[in-house]
Amino acid sequence: MFFSLQGKKAVITGGGSGIGRAISTLFAKQGADVHIVDISEENTREAFEEIAAVGGSVHVHTCDVTNQENVLATFDAIGQIDILVNNAGIAHVGKADTTSENDFDRIMRVNVKGVYNCLFASIPKLKSNGGGVIINMASIAAQVGLADRFAYSAAKGAVLAMTLSVARDYLADDIRCNSISPARVHTPFVDGFLSKNYPGREQEVFEQLSKSQPIGRMGTPGEIASLALYLVSDEASFITGNDYLIDGGFVKLNN
Repeated sequence: MFFSLQGKKAVITGGGSGIGRAISTLFAKQGADVHIVDISEENTREAFEEIAAVGGSVHVHTCDVTNQENVLATFDAIGQIDILVNNAGIAHVGKADTTSENDFDRIMRVNVKGVYNCLFASIPKLKSNGGGVIINMASIAAQVGLADRFAYSAAKGAVLAMTLSVARDYLADDIRCNSISPARVHTPFVDGFLSKNYPGREQEVFEQLSKSQPIGRMGTPGEIASLALYLVSDEASFITGNDYLIDGGFVKLNN
């Protein structure tokens, strides 16, 4: 079977909802022993029930990725691992002069320190295991100027830089590290964002956001999961230190 993850233990942060849940579900389908790490007990429970119902091997861990002590304890409970997907993250709308210090710090704690904490906890395990694969969830915001996304863009730029650093530093340990940069993906977060910020105009604004991708629509969580599956599989064993746009042509075709 192509892209088999049989015998592999995979940790997916933020794996309880949206893109993370799609990755967790697909990895379990491909035979991985999936460990979902998420701050939301409700999301982890729902994801567990969904994956277990179809016979997948799944375990859930409630964890705040901004707390290194919590992260280390969680990874110690998980044990040896083969795959880490750093997917946990939050969004923010604001420019440099409209982003409060508290909001800036919150974005950095989750989207940058959270990634670092999970790298810090997982790399020794991957090294002792003889290697493994890391996927960091970046964003097109790391590469292009998006309006009103100052702190988010800064954080995702850091994720991209960390990806390259880790890929370089652990070549000799047979640890591959790549990042994925999606454009807009239709998740429950998008629906909640539209309801909160554009009441009564949800469908109108949804169409506007969808058409900002040259392909004419948003991506789906399943499409991001399929790319992640390829990158962690043995079929991608020659790939490290790269960022993968999955953006409906947004970066290259928006002139």
